[in-house]
Amino acid sequence: MIITIKEDFNRLNKKGKYILKAIFIFLLFMFIDYINLIPIYLFNITNFQGPVVVILDTFKNLVMITLLFLIYRKELIQEWDKFRANIIDNLDIGVKYWFVGLLIMITSNLLIAYLFNSTGASNEIAVQNYISYLPWLMFINAGIIGPFIEEMVFRKAFKDAIKNKWLYVFISALIFGSLHLAAGLTAWYDIFYIIPYSALGGAFALANYETDTIFTSITLHITHNSILLLSSILTLYIV
Repeated sequence: MIITIKEDFNRLNKKGKYILKAIFIFLLFMFIDYINLIPIYLFNITNFQGPVVVILDTFKNLVMITLLFLIYRKELIQEWDKFRANIIDNLDIGVKYWFVGLLIMITSNLLIAYLFNSTGASNEIAVQNYISYLPWLMFINAGIIGPFIEEMVFRKAFKDAIKNKWLYVFISALIFGSLHLAAGLTAWYDIFYIIPYSALGGAFALANYETDTIFTSITLHITHNSILLLSSILTLYIV
């Protein structure tokens, strides 16, 4: 009886630590922008247009990814070994979910564009504008570093804290989709773009859950973003 109570207490204590850790990681992600005050102050930056925005965003993401590596170093090593040991099966599972999410994303984007005569989510339009300033830095930032950070925050931290599969997928997808819209709502119908973003976030969450290694969703997310960014960069050079 005493052993059972002690085991239950240990499980609750461990669960509580994961929840607090997830909250901390999420808040860190939400407020990491303030780290940019350091270069702004040191270099007396007053112009926040074009390339400066890209550089500051890259600096912020480099700080964030460093902190995530320090916090999750041991777990990342373990999950990398798990991913590498069964890489074909992990990618096979992940790609299937990615294709389903991608199909929902494309279909919903086309439907929104048709119904509201929209040219795309404001977030995507902003990314396209920044690509024209520093294309290859944007590729590194939004194609590689950004996806890694988002997977650690919205998948790794959330999955550790939320043990129920579908609750984890729903919350991960919804918050992921919502935050991609938060800074770019310019028209009332922009809210519907939460559907394509959440669909992709849900696909990454399922890939992470089913393979039990964050590197499956990291690989898919980096691949997805990199393909889109490379297409935009090549179009920029060709046109």
